[in-house]
Amino acid sequence: MSATSIPADINRKHLEMARQQIAKGDLQKAAQTLNKAHRQVPGDARVFMLGGLMAEKAGNIGKAGEAFERCLELAPMWGPGILETALFRARHNEFESAVELAEKVARIEPHNSQVLAGVVDISHRAGHLEMAVRHLRRGLELHKGDPMLRQYLASDLDSLGQKSEAQQLWDELVTEFPEQPAYRLGRVKSHISGGTATSALADILLLQEQFPEDESLAHYASLAKGETPSHQPVAIHMTMFDNMAKQFDKHLVLELGYQLPKLVAQQLIERHPNKDFNLLDLGCGTGLLGACLKPMQGFLIGVDSSLKMIEEAAKHGVYDRFHNVDLLGALQNTPANEYDVLTLLDVLIYVGDAQMVIPNAARILKTGGEFIFSCETAPEEGPDLVLQSSQRYAHKRSHIETLCKQAGFSVSTEELVLRQEGGEPVQGFVVTATKTAA
Repeated sequence: MSATSIPADINRKHLEMARQQIAKGDLQKAAQTLNKAHRQVPGDARVFMLGGLMAEKAGNIGKAGEAFERCLELAPMWGPGILETALFRARHNEFESAVELAEKVARIEPHNSQVLAGVVDISHRAGHLEMAVRHLRRGLELHKGDPMLRQYLASDLDSLGQKSEAQQLWDELVTEFPEQPAYRLGRVKSHISGGTATSALADILLLQEQFPEDESLAHYASLAKGETPSHQPVAIHMTMFDNMAKQFDKHLVLELGYQLPKLVAQQLIERHPNKDFNLLDLGCGTGLLGACLKPMQGFLIGVDSSLKMIEEAAKHGVYDRFHNVDLLGALQNTPANEYDVLTLLDVLIYVGDAQMVIPNAARILKTGGEFIFSCETAPEEGPDLVLQSSQRYAHKRSHIETLCKQAGFSVSTEELVLRQEGGEPVQGFVVTATKTAA
């Protein structure tokens, strides 16, 4: 039975009431209302769709999935049911089926703005930017010149490296809406990531007049003046990681070939087969290192500036606790001689200058403790610290080794490919620094 074939006067009142009750969090009353609707029309797909939303809000994900499945069985061509099911699956990382359903509902209701918004959201959650761009272009055919759609399209084109069209869109938006800072900031980021930072200086100076306390703008101003900032403000990468958290593991491990947590976990288990050491995982992200170590005898503490990343890391059930703070703050505030192992994997590339990081790591570690961290490789003939076009820092290996020795570490380093980027290997090195004296 199709949901649209049900006379509106039979169940609509109950369904509208149930939706309001779910929105308010009054789930017990919502269940009662949906039961009444189900008794009136047992085959009403709308009841199961709302039942899925209710069960999800109650935290019963398995029951929610069953309700959405039943909704699709009853009304396989009903747009709202397909869209809500797709969104549910995307929220719970079932990206392949979510994308399939999103494409289906887009074909069924090509002129529905709510469907368009949902499909673009699913595309972004799944990391399918090409899909998002395709639907955003379709949306602009329906809604000529819509500024929000153009903003999303420009941002996605930037991420895909299609800078010329992205910057054309940013230019149009800034010209049409000169008082809207989001468009001007979008153009700034586009120029910086595209290697034309000097072209962004005028926009940056205007934004600094409006937001003088914004550390990110000071960072961008340094780049536009041809300088290399020693650190990247936390706000720049925190937002990026918050947005990537759900699909981070899949993207980094499966698509970019990132194996560093696995290699470091193997190294630690070889040295400490009983896993009876206390570890501070700085920049723990989604907890890939903890997932590789699995349950430990000692404490495993995670630190990350992104709360969304920590929420994903907690799902492994391995970490004893987390601290949602920035790296430099965590290092400065941790007591001395506290840990056996510190790890900092794929984190210095966002932090920058290691001159505050390495001495603090030595202070925190017990004598004989290990500090294991990675860097992207900067040429030995160049400066100690390089900010690359990717907006990640690269470090000169000899400089890092010198800083470690000055801090009281003995040092061993290993060169390796950290990950793939645009089909090319990213060269780096892993440092194991052992504290030799108190």
